[in-house]
Amino acid sequence: MDDPVLTARELVRGRFPAARAAFLTGSVLTDRRTPTSDLDIVVLLDGPPAPSRENLVYRGWPVELFLQTAAVWHSFADQETAKRNSPLLAMCADGMLLVDTDGLGASLQDEARKRWAAGPPPLSDRERDHQRYVLTDLLDDLRGCADAAERVYLVAHMLQRASELVLLVGCHWLGRGKWLSRRLAAAAPAVHRSLSEAAAQAATGDTEHFAAVVAEVLNVAGGPLWDGYAIR
Repeated sequence: MDDPVLTARELVRGRFPAARAAFLTGSVLTDRRTPTSDLDIVVLLDGPPAPSRENLVYRGWPVELFLQTAAVWHSFADQETAKRNSPLLAMCADGMLLVDTDGLGASLQDEARKRWAAGPPPLSDRERDHQRYVLTDLLDDLRGCADAAERVYLVAHMLQRASELVLLVGCHWLGRGKWLSRRLAAAAPAVHRSLSEAAAQAATGDTEHFAAVVAEVLNVAGGPLWDGYAIR
């Protein structure tokens, strides 16, 4: 396939000649690029078709377009920050500026980098207790699970919740799917390695080590919580 940067720039200029700014983002710009990597492109417009999202194939490349206005960009960034998971800030902080007609792109990238570096809002005590309770309950379910199929689902869910808890307690950004793994690997590589290796073993039946690793995660977050937990 053609060069990803040249292809993305051609696509933006051809389809969105009035674009004020555009970013090419994602794995395609890194050594994590694979044969299935797509072109993630954020495009800033003054109006329609923004805000919208579109998937297409262009010159053999799968493309995901994120079309936004400046106001919508800020609204999305605020909403995602409140959820402690902001793909938009990450894309614009790490992305490559393809188009920047009036300085908006540089301004948004500078803002994205500052907000990303500042990290997400810290957990409240109430939120932390809820996370501890959920993981404690899942751990009890795993210890009593005798169904092989259920065990696989429990382990997968616990891996996600334990990984998120480590990130949340450390005031690190969350992620979904492969990005959850990458965020944890960057923030706490030893914990990431322990959790992922133990989860692989647990899925095949050896749950004791995984349960122990999850218990360690709970201890760092304040310990198991079930008896006496209440929502008022």
